[in-house]
Amino acid sequence: MENRKIIIFDTTLRDGEQSPGASMNIEEKLLMAEQLQRLNVDVIEAGFAASSPGDFESVNRVAQKIKGPTIASLARAVKGDIEQAGEALKPAERKRIHTFIATSPIHVEKKLRMAYDQVIDQAVDAVKLAKNYTDDIEFSPEDATRSNRDYLCRILEAVIKNGATTVNIPDTVGYTAPQEYYELIKYLMNNVPNIDKAIISLHCHDDLGMAVANSLSGVLAGAGQVECTINGIGERAGNASLEEVVMAIKTRKDFFKVYTDVDAKEIYRASRLLTKLTGLVVQRNKAIVGENAFAHEAGIHQDGMIKERMTYEIMKPEDIGLSESRLVLGKHSGRRGLGKRLSELGFDLSPEELSHVFEKFKVLADKKKEVYDEDIIALMDEEVSPSPDVYSLESLQVISGTTTMPTATVVLRKGEERIKDAASGNGPVEAIYETLERITGLKGKLSSYRIKAVTEGKDALGEVSIRVKFPDIKRDISGRGIAVDIIEASAKAYINALNKALVYKKSE
Repeated sequence: MENRKIIIFDTTLRDGEQSPGASMNIEEKLLMAEQLQRLNVDVIEAGFAASSPGDFESVNRVAQKIKGPTIASLARAVKGDIEQAGEALKPAERKRIHTFIATSPIHVEKKLRMAYDQVIDQAVDAVKLAKNYTDDIEFSPEDATRSNRDYLCRILEAVIKNGATTVNIPDTVGYTAPQEYYELIKYLMNNVPNIDKAIISLHCHDDLGMAVANSLSGVLAGAGQVECTINGIGERAGNASLEEVVMAIKTRKDFFKVYTDVDAKEIYRASRLLTKLTGLVVQRNKAIVGENAFAHEAGIHQDGMIKERMTYEIMKPEDIGLSESRLVLGKHSGRRGLGKRLSELGFDLSPEELSHVFEKFKVLADKKKEVYDEDIIALMDEEVSPSPDVYSLESLQVISGTTTMPTATVVLRKGEERIKDAASGNGPVEAIYETLERITGLKGKLSSYRIKAVTEGKDALGEVSIRVKFPDIKRDISGRGIAVDIIEASAKAYINALNKALVYKKSE
């Protein structure tokens, strides 16, 4: 039998963005949506249009800009939600309304406080209303894995009869296990009379660490769509990880006998971009995209790798867009060499953009003995700014020591204006942040500060990721800065957060 296609439904911008601390503004969502388009996912769930004016606008903007993938909006099985979703999705080349209502006893009886037949009627009415806006309708019985199986069959049969073209079976609280989920999908396939008229979808959460395993079990049972997120972000412990699902299917096509249309070479770039936009760092040993995913330190492993890479690597780094080459460029490299490497890494720059990046590259190359691919990618991450820079760092001087009060002197640029100030603090970073707050007039509370080396060695490029809570802004703001000097990187991270805060203040 010919291998069948699995539809990849990416919900990074909706369920993923509900992850604590992962909120993105509209421009950031558009950047992520463009990368998902390059990744060639089949469906992008752009948001929950009725949840807020900001979510409505982000769904609408994604629907306007992104071509190729189907654009979806979540909607409760409520008239107003579906109308808002339909309106937001109007500009989309391909559109889907994804409506849901809970079906498990604990949800129906304790949360909804409705009769079971009422729930079915409301689901059917929602699907009928959604048909006024699109023929592509997905229905989800929330908390399906804790629902009565025969009741699930009844509600799925009813919504398919009235126009649902995809039926999603969510493991909303990450409760099920692979064999149990496999049996549930098989049961539905054998007991819903019109199930052949719809695609079965899988939406698994990772509360017990089984989201990917459960999703792949559902694929083996015959489901046709997997719902997942980049880096596995999502509520609580997260969702099934897109990169793990896709690479498992690609690497073990002999076993799963299915395929996806995802361009796997864009996976690493998507992972890096999401980390940059949200400030949520991927753990080092994360499958596929973690720093250690293709690293080998043990002597036995190294010996095996030298003799035959397949002894310890079942995938190539190049498969996900990560170059295996370590030392690629140095201070003697020219513009053409940098341009070629950037192209190989997936960045398409105009001559003017290349010249701008080349100047930054030469500054970095003068400071470092070796420049790695990760350094170049980090430079490009800094170039892709989701919000306009109101302030930029011109110069920084810090005096610090065990017997000296740490003091920072900072010069910022704001357009043509040059602003200088100084302040002290308990340490050099606090002194810098106090100075920046004096200059900008924006006072924030630091809720997270992380520092890591982008590459190896004493002259490694340092990356600082922070999260800041500003008054009158509902969400935490992420900031990121890179430099060989970690004090400079710390300053850049806070300036990045301050610039974003100014944009948020204008939009709220």
